[in-house]
Amino acid sequence: MEYNKLPHSSLEVSKICLGTMTFGEQNTEKEAFEQLDYALERGVNLIDTAEMYPVPPTAKTQGKTEEYIGNWIAKSGKREKIVLATKVAGPRNVPHIRENMSLNRRHIHTAIDDSLRRLQTDYVDLYQLHWPQRKTNCFGQLNYPYLDENEEVTLIETLEALNDLVKAGKVREIGVSNETPWGIMSFLKLAEKHDLPRMITIQNPYSLLNRSFEIGLSEISHYEGVKLLAYSPLAFGCLSGKYLDGAKPVGARCTIWERFSRYFTPQGVKATEAYVNLAREHGLDPAQMALAFVNQRPFVASNIIGATNLDQLKSNIDSLDVTLSDELLQGLQEIGTTYSNPCP
Repeated sequence: MEYNKLPHSSLEVSKICLGTMTFGEQNTEKEAFEQLDYALERGVNLIDTAEMYPVPPTAKTQGKTEEYIGNWIAKSGKREKIVLATKVAGPRNVPHIRENMSLNRRHIHTAIDDSLRRLQTDYVDLYQLHWPQRKTNCFGQLNYPYLDENEEVTLIETLEALNDLVKAGKVREIGVSNETPWGIMSFLKLAEKHDLPRMITIQNPYSLLNRSFEIGLSEISHYEGVKLLAYSPLAFGCLSGKYLDGAKPVGARCTIWERFSRYFTPQGVKATEAYVNLAREHGLDPAQMALAFVNQRPFVASNIIGATNLDQLKSNIDSLDVTLSDELLQGLQEIGTTYSNPCP
């Protein structure tokens, strides 16, 4: 396993991160324990979760993912062997968690205490804002209406609330998710001006089908040392090729829930076909090629992989052993140019 020291922090994280949003929906607690045990055996130390998980979010299952992880921590006694990351949800999409859900002091304090209780620990290593308080074009939206409105909560109030958690010892470091260049730079400027904690990571989607991080955010990552925790590196599994030609694998996420259609645009499907064919021409597993591409980007601190079974998990971790040749990288670039960012 490879490890990366996160700039501006004492955290060292594995190049592969275990994503857990299937725990409690597609995976039972027993299966979750097996994944956690296997990931640690392979050297994975970064475990990423969120208060809203599992996905898709519902009032009935909310918090189960953290509960499963907490039960595993209590049973295994391996809390100190992992870098535990979780997230506080924003004011939209999941009103069943808390009334209003604004990222203010009261809600952030409530959220961390609830997460710590479910996780059965007294601190988390990385606490992230799952998405911004303000309206932005996250989750693949384009031409989002930036409204001239008075936001209920300012960035400084959110940052001060997170500072409370750091001072209390409940949180070691903080980060953002689904954030924009303006957002991360605003947080960094506020932290410097008011001597508040610095955002050290950004968790955004990044894959062969969505390279929007390279526009603006990768430059910030390089110059400011805010490394990417890349989620959806397989684009909901699409880059494995398992959904091509209209296939609907039994038990697969995009088979069960048609709402996950983001990567099934006409251009997205054509791009996926091209990437899968290129991998096979080079004798590679398409999923491992797609993951290896993400692993090898200089701005990626950790590649967040998810799996619904141990075979998938093993194969995904094995992507670390795949080195992409110059010829293959050129082929990837040509496809990326032909189908420029088909699923942002």
